[in-house]
Amino acid sequence: MAWTRLAAVGHGSFATVYLAASSSSGDLFAVKSAELLNSDFLQTEQRILSSLSHPSIVGYKGFDVTTENGKLMYNLFMEYAACGSLADEIVRRGGRIKEVTAAFYTRQIVRGLEYLHKRGLVHCDVKAKNILIGGDGLKIADFGCSKWVLESPAAVCGTPMFMAPEVARGETQGISSDIWALGCTLIEMVSGAPPWPTAGDPVSTLYRIAYSGDSPEIPSFLSATAKDFLGKCLRRDPAERWSTSQLLKHPFLGELSFGFEIIKELHSDFESPTSILDQGPWNSLEEGSQTLLKTETWEDDRIKRLSVFSGEIKWKMRDDNWITIRSCVNDDN
Repeated sequence: MAWTRLAAVGHGSFATVYLAASSSSGDLFAVKSAELLNSDFLQTEQRILSSLSHPSIVGYKGFDVTTENGKLMYNLFMEYAACGSLADEIVRRGGRIKEVTAAFYTRQIVRGLEYLHKRGLVHCDVKAKNILIGGDGLKIADFGCSKWVLESPAAVCGTPMFMAPEVARGETQGISSDIWALGCTLIEMVSGAPPWPTAGDPVSTLYRIAYSGDSPEIPSFLSATAKDFLGKCLRRDPAERWSTSQLLKHPFLGELSFGFEIIKELHSDFESPTSILDQGPWNSLEEGSQTLLKTETWEDDRIKRLSVFSGEIKWKMRDDNWITIRSCVNDDN
């Protein structure tokens, strides 16, 4: 496919996402690019994303390899989400999302996770930054950490703040681990803060997640129904967490009675902008923790302190130094 690279949307340590346009049709899409020599994580994402098709999963549009400035570049083509990520939406709404809106969003995320889990796929890095807002709803994105349940055990991958206890201990990373991360993401939505206190180093947080017996604090201002839903997600024993199919039947995600104004508000979030070249920078919500990047290995001595208690853990690190440099633009701008 002939295409033209346009403005950058965001960038991290090993990849940059650009807006792109088809040379024949002019249709817009996103292209995630990395140097070919450092693109293993991106090729993993391509293999997984190309096998998926669901309204709550970011759409796959192909890939290619190009030569640019004397370097071979691996390019993954995806659906373009003009309004950015759910983390951006939290910021746009003043730092927290109302419970009724969070329930609406969570239902879409759970539907996407149900699709993945029924196919035997674990996302491994569910959080607001990896949920995009498309023209027809929320889309789960970033499958660079994902793995199939039946494949041989792989190194733990993900974001420490959102890791389930069994993942933090380096034991296993399965379908129920995504459910724990979903609960953490809901807390992130309604509170505008990470699921764990940010004071101290990330290794201390990991140790607390793994061995303290604690779960993230459920915000006191939530309804009893919302608290119960979170309780089903944040059980420390993975065997006791509810499945996506069970969660979709929970009253918190039931047939909600949205008033006209709420529906109008929610719908406006997903409208496509007439101008996609907003010049104002938009900083995504910052998490108070480092993340694990799949292409590197932690050599920090502090990690070795954790491994003393948990046996040999083969950590892989996940980059979270992502800078969003364009945001959603309203139709009337």
